Amino acid sequence: MTRALVIGKFMPIHNGHVALIEFAATQADEVIVSMSFTPDDPIDPELRFNWIKEIFKNRKNIIPSSIKDDFDNDSLPFAERTKAWAIAMRKAYPKIDVVVSSEAYGVPFADSLNAKHISFDPDRKKLPVSASLIRAQPFQYWDFIPEVVRPYYVKKICFYGSESTGKSFMAQKMAHIYKTEFVPEVARELITSNEFTEADIVKIGYAQIERINEKLKTANKILFCDTDTITTQIYSQHYLKTVPPVLSELEKQIQYDHYFLFDIDVPWVADHLRDLVSEREKMFQVFKEALDVRNIPYQLVSGDYQQREALIKNWIDKILGV
Repeated sequence: MTRALVIGKFMPIHNGHVALIEFAATQADEVIVSMSFTPDDPIDPELRFNWIKEIFKNRKNIIPSSIKDDFDNDSLPFAERTKAWAIAMRKAYPKIDVVVSSEAYGVPFADSLNAKHISFDPDRKKLPVSASLIRAQPFQYWDFIPEVVRPYYVKKICFYGSESTGKSFMAQKMAHIYKTEFVPEVARELITSNEFTEADIVKIGYAQIERINEKLKTANKILFCDTDTITTQIYSQHYLKTVPPVLSELEKQIQYDHYFLFDIDVPWVADHLRDLVSEREKMFQVFKEALDVRNIPYQLVSGDYQQREALIKNWIDKILGV
């Protein structure tokens, strides 16, 4: 049996890496994909390793593995560096017959392992991408990012504020404009009136988080969220006069990239859950102060619906580099 080795940080793994690994699988009976990591890596090692395992979960001859990088010295030339790599790899893995790479280190590393080197697309003509380019401009290289990795780079936008300010309408409209997903206010699917219990509000908190994580899987660069866990806490305090501690823990699970605070300068539209028309100003201040006390920056959205749409689109277009 012949065994190939592909090494890298895979920070993140991209379609160029995938193509290289798939090519390696044609050159040997088994491929070890060795992901090196350090505690200071900007992308969590466990997350990166899970990406690799998910991509190749149906390939029995592709074996993901991880190795702590406490052996490299990037001040040395490749001829010297790769000797240390080879010592570490011999300790970690069975005999390697083939090293497959697209990097300059490939030949000296293979020599240090007494293995054959096979080069794959060294000029990156087939897939002109690198992990550093993706980290710097993920949206410019979106098509090179595997589906399992994309949620990491999706920008989560929270449309936030008191009731009847146009958040739901705007979330749906923006999702349509940018061909992506939106997360509705899940509470409206679970309750039919404002007569609810602590158990109900906790259920809403969990359901909102679950829906966000579900939509992240299919979102296209941006995910528009109509409400957040802070909102759930505010309404819990208003109607129940208490906030279950678990909501504070749930709040920590989702970090939004940007908040839009919707002003109350639009007409009130009544429905079966909205009953705070006489307290619009008070509730606006409650929502605003909840952001201020957490030091969460936000952009105020005010004016008519056309003005609001223009303001949001301008910000999103800048993020996307349009």
